[in-house]
Amino acid sequence: DQKATLDQLAYAGGAGLDTTKLCLEGTRVDILADIVDWINNSEPDTPRVLWLYGQAGKGKSAIAHTIANWFKSLGVLGSCFCFARDQQVERRHEKIFTTIAHDLADRDPAFKRIVAEVIADDKALSTTRDVKQQWQKFILDPISKSATSMVGRVVIVIDALDETGVEASRNHILSVLASAQVAQLPSGFRVLITSRPLPDIMEALQHIPHITSKSMNDISIASAEHDIHLYVSDQLGGLMDRFSTEEISCLVRLADGLFEWARLACKFIKSHKAGFTAMERYKDLVSVSPGESKGLLDEMYLTILRDVIENKPKALARFRSVMRQIVWTQEPLPVASLNAMWRNFPDIDVPDIKVILNPMGALLSGIADVSTPVRALHASFYDFLTDSERSMEFAIEMEDIHYQLVWACVRVMQTGLCFNICQLETSYLLNSEVTDLDWRVHEYIPAHLSYACRLWAVHIQETQLVRNLAQEMELLLKDKLLFWIEALSLLKVLNVVPSHLNTIASWLEKDDAFKQVSTIARDAIKFVRAFGSAIMASTPHLYISALPFSPVQSIIYKQFSPKYSHLAQIIDGGKLSWPNLQLTIMGHDDFVTSVTFSPEGKRIASGSFDKTIHLWDAETGLQLGSPLTGHTDSVWSVAFSPDGKRIASGSFDKTISFWDAETGLQLGSPLTGHTDSVCSVAFSPDGKRIASGSQDETICLWDTETGLQLGSPLKGHTDSVWSVAFSPDGKRIASGSCDKTICFPLTGHTDSVWSVAFSPDGKRIASGSLDKTVCLWDADTGLQLGTSPLTGHTDSVYSVAFSQDGRRIASGSFDKTICLWDAETGQQLGSPLTGHTDLVRSVAFSPDGKRIASGSFDWTVCLWDAETGLQPGSLLTGHTNFADPVAFSPDGQSLTDGVVNLYSDNIPRQTSHSLCYSSNPSHALLDSNVYIPESDFNVRALVELDSGGWIVSPEGQLLLWVPSYMPRPSLYSPYMIFVIGQHTKLDLSRMVHGSRWIECNYMGHIVGK
Repeated sequence: DQKATLDQLAYAGGAGLDTTKLCLEGTRVDILADIVDWINNSEPDTPRVLWLYGQAGKGKSAIAHTIANWFKSLGVLGSCFCFARDQQVERRHEKIFTTIAHDLADRDPAFKRIVAEVIADDKALSTTRDVKQQWQKFILDPISKSATSMVGRVVIVIDALDETGVEASRNHILSVLASAQVAQLPSGFRVLITSRPLPDIMEALQHIPHITSKSMNDISIASAEHDIHLYVSDQLGGLMDRFSTEEISCLVRLADGLFEWARLACKFIKSHKAGFTAMERYKDLVSVSPGESKGLLDEMYLTILRDVIENKPKALARFRSVMRQIVWTQEPLPVASLNAMWRNFPDIDVPDIKVILNPMGALLSGIADVSTPVRALHASFYDFLTDSERSMEFAIEMEDIHYQLVWACVRVMQTGLCFNICQLETSYLLNSEVTDLDWRVHEYIPAHLSYACRLWAVHIQETQLVRNLAQEMELLLKDKLLFWIEALSLLKVLNVVPSHLNTIASWLEKDDAFKQVSTIARDAIKFVRAFGSAIMASTPHLYISALPFSPVQSIIYKQFSPKYSHLAQIIDGGKLSWPNLQLTIMGHDDFVTSVTFSPEGKRIASGSFDKTIHLWDAETGLQLGSPLTGHTDSVWSVAFSPDGKRIASGSFDKTISFWDAETGLQLGSPLTGHTDSVCSVAFSPDGKRIASGSQDETICLWDTETGLQLGSPLKGHTDSVWSVAFSPDGKRIASGSCDKTICFPLTGHTDSVWSVAFSPDGKRIASGSLDKTVCLWDADTGLQLGTSPLTGHTDSVYSVAFSQDGRRIASGSFDKTICLWDAETGQQLGSPLTGHTDLVRSVAFSPDGKRIASGSFDWTVCLWDAETGLQPGSLLTGHTNFADPVAFSPDGQSLTDGVVNLYSDNIPRQTSHSLCYSSNPSHALLDSNVYIPESDFNVRALVELDSGGWIVSPEGQLLLWVPSYMPRPSLYSPYMIFVIGQHTKLDLSRMVHGSRWIECNYMGHIVGK
């Protein structure tokens, strides 16, 4: 339904209206009236956006929430979206317009229907981080299509835009808000934005016709003082000490227009400190000499802190330690969780942080409520604490806080993680079918354990290797690794595992003593890549399916399978080691012609005959955003700029296009100049130039900033130029052509040269040719290196690439394989990598040299292990058709599927989509209609292998998930056929499942089996 579809949109929970932040009645009357008048102005040329700006503490957020609350009561609030500095880890800036779209959909059925249709037509859009696409697809287009229903006022409030994080995090939001498209919103739409006047925001939003600006400094002094007088009178009016009008006026003058100062002053006066009356605290406050610190807020912060924290070394040290934890924790935690982390800090001398936090109610929220995250009541407090010139004796520095947080995270996980942490009762259900799963996660995974599981690697990155910490991490990996993966699957963030484990492994490898431990982390990455989809779908199958199907020589299997004796066992047909094929990515609608890694190795770009470029997450294979569209013919080549911010593409439409690698938007107009198809593009090392090779037999050079062609086309080839590459110093270009030469020119191939690549040191060139060989050349002399070309492929070589260290070469071929070569000796490394079902058109090494990406005419992008999986073990399945039936033998110990041909003579015969077992477990029928004389067959109910790889009972119960060391079952096309050359036999005699699945970790005999 539409609601379920909309729920796929990223939504920033907790970013909405907060009624605790409303203006006091009778205050801010003039500015609120001005904003209301702007909203209600019916003139069609009224600016759609009002930007309210002012320094910290002026009361901008109170105004924003008051406006939102008023118009919510009138039924015309479209959305209220608030940024918060301490929520930057949530990356709200990537969810702003999907959240607003969700809110608008909740109030308008026509809008909801249109957004649901957009998601249904392009599922990748629901997870796009591209705010420009969010704006276009989820806001602007649906509004234009539902204009007849969205009449009258619609108010959208965006508060604290300056608190998105670093400047880059809001660049695209500002670009959207400043774009002329906003002026196209219906005349009743109004967008109120508040922020501090930061330079980038001012530059983007000032002097834009559809944006009107209003400064908090425009509020008259008299009006500001009147409002603060009302506020202070309200706050202090109920005290036993009576404050005169003059005393209140004194506070108003000291506030100097800052509402936050007035709030803090009232908190200070009202706070309960033994031995002092409210009047005495008032006198202490007004006696502070101006100028002791740089600003009014600083003076107030110092006054309050000096009042609640004793000026003694131990008290100050404890304060700094606690506040360091709060400031550098990646997301706010409630007091109970802060305490749980704190108690696991090394060398603490106080068991409860409430000793420090309890008196700080004027500065921090969440202190009195065990479940509410502790955070600064005003963002300026954190700025104050981290500036030593302003905060003086209370200044906090980073010091070893990340080490302490890592230590605490590890200890919290050691004590908190356990088997079946959420007490799931059956293995038959998907997580989505466990009706109370959210409650279980909240109940059994407290905030500090959730934090530790999700974010410990963030702190590891900032920590030097210390042996005692490494030893604790070793214990965690050896004992609790599967429990950690289990928790992350329940928290729905299993996708962080590869990057976290890679960080952990790299950290451990800094000390030779822990390199062996790091292999556990590296092996676990392969484990999660192989089984992640099943684990995310149904957590019990981490143990029921993933562990027994892991290769028997893998570290994960050796380390953990002895602890789980009641699982399925592969008797025959299992795999010894992890496959070299790590991931098969499908999404293109035609041949994949080009693949390339981004410089940081986290993304892959691919080009295709379907005229699009796709971006993929290199860890998960998930598509990033929507396809990049604009070319009118096949895309033959893609390349990342050296800084990873742009993508260049060359097409059969004779043009080169540039794209923003973050947003997917086309940059400028396509570059025109070639008179035939563009076959190859390459950036210069400095990113300032791009070279393109074409079927018009020329190479063109272009300025990447201006898009202008540099000089005339380079001529010399006598046939199509299929490949171009810059030397590492940017001074030379190598090109490969159908005229069988490489221009410098280098001659030696006996057929067309389709690919060339420089070694990272620029001293060698590799070339791939239709003559089925790879050649190595001296880039200085032009002489061929070695006594002969590298042979091993059985058909044309279409692509070559050097590893980052220059020691290996990968080549992709028409023979559907990738070969690896020693770049020094020319020797082939291991066996060819097989898995593609059509020619391999493009290969690329990841920047760390550990993976290879390949693009093929089978429409897929594949990721391969470039280091370890060179020798394939015996394969366990590779299902390639949807809904293949599966049958168990009568003794319950064997399992066969519809594409495995099993006979007592082991001779493969025809493929069938139906299987029945005889009562003799050594025979299997291909079809229930087939009759073998003198055989007594007991036809059993079939279970089915669905498109996601699940073996499902007739009642829909999940029994097992079959891994896809071949392409994943969930990614198979209906027309792809695999036949397993060797049958797979499972021993199910000791396997527990369903309500007994928790017994899988019990050692010894299972009662009733």
